This record gives sequence, C-alpha cells and structure tokens, in this order.
Amino acid sequence: VQLQASGGGLVQAGASLRLSCAASGSTYGTMGWFRQAPGKEREFVAAKSWIGTSTAYADSVKGRFTISRDNGQNTLYLQMNSLKQEDTAVYYCALDHSTGWSLARAQKQQSYNTWGQGTQVTVSS
Repeated sequence: VQLQASGGGLVQAGASLRLSCAASGSTYGTMGWFRQAPGKEREFVAAKSWIGTSTAYADSVKGRFTISRDNGQNTLYLQMNSLKQEDTAVYYCALDHSTGWSLARAQKQQSYNTWGQGTQVTVSS
C-alpha cells in the first residue's frame, strides 16, 4: 500500500485546511497523522481506528482538529480549524496494519508500517 498526502498550503492564522491521505489499497488498521516542524522531531497529531469511533489527539490540537476516514474510498482526512502559527509543519499520514485499537500504540511512530510523503502546511500571522 502507498499513501499520498495532499491538501496542505499557506494560510493565515485562524483559517482552516483539510488534509487528505489517499491509499492505493486497503487501509485496514489504525491510521494516523504526524507532523514535523523545522528543527523539531516528528510528533503525533491524531489517529483513528479502522472501525468504530476510537480516536486520539495530541493535546495541542484537541478541539481544533478532527480526524476521519472513508474506508470505502481508502482515504484518511484531517480537518484543521483555527490554525495557529505553531501548526506550521510537514504533515505525514501513516498506517498501522496491525489489528485492533490501542491508544498507546496509536500515538507512537514506531507502530506505523507505511508512511506517506508529507504535505506542507504553513500558517502565517
């Protein structure tokens, strides 16, 4: 399976963006979004289980970002509202092919087997 992230861009603070991550095949498993800002390590943003409503968010994006997925279309989304300058980063989508949902596992980069190429989000003041 290959993942292709898109939807990034340059926006002003307070604006919204929706990122998409299209998969070339089945996305069975947990899917997540991570981001990496310049000079910083890649960090967890959000994750969602294959079925059901299990989700996880980083504290920094809770209440502003919403993760969703369309399993029929093999696509993951990240709706980002009230964007802040500190949200500026390259955003990566990822897939953990293992079965089941684990909150602890979903937040760890090492859990994910497949990664997309990243899409740049830049938030200006």
